This record gives sequence, C-alpha cells and structure tokens, in this order.
Amino acid sequence: MTEDKLHQVALSLIPKVGPTLSRQLINYFSTPQVIFNTPKGKLAKVPGVGEKLASLIPNQKELLVKAEQIINDSIKKEIQIHYYKEASFPARLLNISDAPIVLYAKGKAELNPVRTIGIVGTRKATKYGLQITEDIVGQIKAHDATIISGLAYGIDVKAHEASLHNQIPTIGALANGLDKVYPSGNRNVAAKMLEQGGLVSEYPIGTEADPRLFPARNRIIAGLSDALIVVEAAKKGGALISANIADSYNVPVFAVPGEIGKTYSEGCNYLIRNFKASIFTSFKDVVEALNWDIQATAKTQSPELKYKDLQGDEKKIVEILLKNGQQMHIDQLCWQSQLSMSQLASTLLQMEFAGFIKPLPGKEFRLV
Repeated sequence: MTEDKLHQVALSLIPKVGPTLSRQLINYFSTPQVIFNTPKGKLAKVPGVGEKLASLIPNQKELLVKAEQIINDSIKKEIQIHYYKEASFPARLLNISDAPIVLYAKGKAELNPVRTIGIVGTRKATKYGLQITEDIVGQIKAHDATIISGLAYGIDVKAHEASLHNQIPTIGALANGLDKVYPSGNRNVAAKMLEQGGLVSEYPIGTEADPRLFPARNRIIAGLSDALIVVEAAKKGGALISANIADSYNVPVFAVPGEIGKTYSEGCNYLIRNFKASIFTSFKDVVEALNWDIQATAKTQSPELKYKDLQGDEKKIVEILLKNGQQMHIDQLCWQSQLSMSQLASTLLQMEFAGFIKPLPGKEFRLV
C-alpha cells in the first residue's frame, strides 16, 4: 500500500467533494498525498473548491485510518482497487469528467476490453423484453464484446444470465460495496459472473445499497459502454437515466421499439421519438454505428484517392477527419474547421448525400 493510494481512497470518502472535484484536485496537485498536506488557504484558491470545501480536506487523520481499513478489508475479500491514472483503471472512464477516482472490482473481468455493450431496462420486464434481451446477447457473441449492466431484476439480470449462457464476459455495476450483492435474489448469478466477468463499484466495502446511489451507478454503466441498448423502460426510471447519461457522454444509445400504450414501452418510444436514441431492429444497427463491420482484410480504396476530387469545405472536413481517426463529434469538427455550425451542418449533409460520410448517434460523423 503506497501513501498515494491510501490518500486517494481517503479523498474519495470525503463528503461533498465528489468525483469531479477530486479528479480536478489530483490533476492540479499531481498526487493525492499533496492535497492532504496543502494548507486550507491554498486549497481554497483552487477553482471550484472555496473555503467551505477546503476546510474538509486537510488533516483528515480519521479518514486515513478508515481508508487503510478499507484497503486491508478489500484485500482479504479479494476485491481489487483500481486508481485513477493507473494503467489498470478503465480507460473509457477517463473520458468522462464525473467518473470516480477509485473503482473497486471483483472477479476476472478485463476492465479495458476491446469492445463493450451496455444493456439496461426495466425491473418489471415482460416476456417479450426478456426474450429480446436473450436475442440481443446471442447476436453480440459473434463480435467478442463484453456486456455491461447493473445486476438489477428484470432486463439487467437477464442480460447477465444470457451472457453466462453464451460464454460472453459480463460486468455488473453495483450501487453498494462489493462485500454484498443487491438485490440478494441475484447472488447466484453474481457468483457465476465472478468466473466469467465480474462486479464493479465506486463504493467501498461496507456501503449499503441505497436508491439515491442508483443514478451514480448508472453513469458507470454508461461510461463503460461503447453503445447502450435500452430494451424496455417506463418513461421514468433508471434505464432512462442511463440513456440520458450515455447521450451526454456521446455514447450511442439504441432503444427497442415497444407496443404503443404499454407502460414499459413508453420510455423506449419516448427516446426514439425525441431523437435521444436510434431505433434498434437488430444488432446490425449497432455494428454499423460503431464501425465494427469493417474487416481488416477488406480491400478498400485508399483515403487519398477516394477523396482527392473534393474541394473547399468538404476537403477541409475530410482532412480533419483523417487526422482524428476518421470519426469526430460535430462540436469538435466545428471548432477545428472554424466553420459556423449552420455552414458545417449544410456541408455535412451534402457529403452524406454524396456518400462520403455517415452520421452516427451522439452527433458523431464518420468517413465512409
């Protein structure tokens, strides 16, 4: 146990500081230990801190004792601790500003897999929703993706069960410490997941499940996912929260269309109707959006030849995309191209009609 790790766990335990400010402090002071040794007056000058929060941080001896106990107890219970900025920390979570600075994990899950898909939905799933979930997971098997969900009753646990059945790695994000499983009715599934995936949580050992923690848990699901599929959902609930969070992270969201007038179809239909999710008809929709369908061995024309006749703004956009992995968010394109948003949107539409680019969920654009 290093001093930095001890202080990082302690920092994550301070009430009202939160993950966003914790990450900002670590980036500002380089190491967690320095944060605790910095005078209150200097801490207060850090953007976003102020005197009130600064008074909570220095000389937290009790928190350091508690942090040491958490680390030792986690080791005893075979719970791994992944620290922000360490190589083992999930790289996908580094892209979201409010990700935790400490992530607890249990099992054999690879936290940086090549591909991930989140699957969420209502706890009160219908037979149709459960069957669709099984079908989706079955289609995912061919694409070597890890399935992420929340181990809740209904759609979530069905996604995990179907993953186990298809021998697909699966990760469950929990809103409590990893010394317990909530809901308790899913303990058997959770135990099997430890051998074919695992469980993660930002909450230390001993933390009880609390509905107030569920939205924060949902952001872990969204943050770990390359795309999120909502199978069934009411208009209010955790699945819709996950979808909105994923959309804010520019993670492509897909929703399975449901029967008109049914409570647990309203959420999915709402997402589709309000352009917050793309309609899901088969996993091919996701494959195309994520560009998974392109084979490494496919013989394609070189980009230089394909786009050589483009001029003006179209040429500029292609050059920017080629320098940035061939896919970018519209805001990044706008900033780098120095075009007005209306001018950029018009140019992108012309390029789409000409077959040079393809719009993706989350306001992303990719070269074809």
